[in-house]
Amino acid sequence: MKKIIVSVTNDLSTDQRVDKVCNTLQNNGFNVLLIGRKLKKSKVLNRNYNTKRINLIFNKGFLFYAEYNFRLFFILLFSKKDILLSNDLDTLLPNYLVSKIQNKKVVYDSHELFPEIPELVKKPFVKKIWSTLESFILPKLKNSYTVCNSIATYYGKKYDSKFQVIMNLPIKKNVIVSNFPFDKKGKKIILYQGAINLGRGLEMMINTMQFLDNCILVIVGDGDIFEELTLKVKEKKLNGCIFFLGKLPPDELHKITPLANLGISVEEDLGLNYRFALPNKIFDYIQAEVPILVSDLPEMKRVVENFKVGEIIENREPNKLANQINNILLKNFSNEVNYAKAELIWEKQEEKLLSIFNNLM
Repeated sequence: MKKIIVSVTNDLSTDQRVDKVCNTLQNNGFNVLLIGRKLKKSKVLNRNYNTKRINLIFNKGFLFYAEYNFRLFFILLFSKKDILLSNDLDTLLPNYLVSKIQNKKVVYDSHELFPEIPELVKKPFVKKIWSTLESFILPKLKNSYTVCNSIATYYGKKYDSKFQVIMNLPIKKNVIVSNFPFDKKGKKIILYQGAINLGRGLEMMINTMQFLDNCILVIVGDGDIFEELTLKVKEKKLNGCIFFLGKLPPDELHKITPLANLGISVEEDLGLNYRFALPNKIFDYIQAEVPILVSDLPEMKRVVENFKVGEIIENREPNKLANQINNILLKNFSNEVNYAKAELIWEKQEEKLLSIFNNLM
């Protein structure tokens, strides 16, 4: 049985893509160890594969990345393994170095265009470091995959690198419904789930709620601008129609998603990373039989156009967006959503994933 060490920089608890990959590999004859970091609020894990969390002194900024990569390098170096799986650029260097030192196969899963994330827009020096690292390693990799065609094409042109596409689709599941921790009073529910960071369109949605009398916006997740947004809601006196539920475990999130009347993915075009984004929340909404409203960006737009499961934002001005949302809430997308639900599932990606690991170059 070949042993695969999978590494990420998060605390493992909410990374659904990595969990699906690990389960697929574990269930198909590989021995998987997933490595991440330990946070003060990290929840207990119960997985079908082995996990390891690293306690760190630093938890943000340069010192975090330096400490984590340094410690990850030595863990990888002195651990038994046959294959290394690096998730995103922030774990790639130690994986690549160990693969070269010990002649091990390395696989790279690029969840996004890391140097293009909005958090680096105003940090040109830091962005340059990540870009240099990427340009140094990626052309040398033989086993790489990513989440969508746009990113695969981009890397193919930039580095002459072949990236396969493993879409971040949810596991097929039955709809199980719980309750919100508030009284929705017969109002329509608009749901956002994911990172509470710059460029997610959440400020726009908060402003839009002023024009939606019969709706509640539920925001699930955590991130860099969480406190800023909660303050904005208080200042605008929108507490009664906007609720922040924080970060929830996947099982809890799956039970409240079907309560929504509309799922949103309204990212801004803040560079290539967001332009090529294909957020997994889109597919989680569909799996929960919830129609979607998405930004006019190529990958998410393609889902709506191909499966007719919702609409693309026509205008980002709050009053005009509110009119579009009101119109969407009057429509019935049930047939289209149910068809897409059967097609857009992880089970249809597993064969491609296993082909990569069974035929490593």
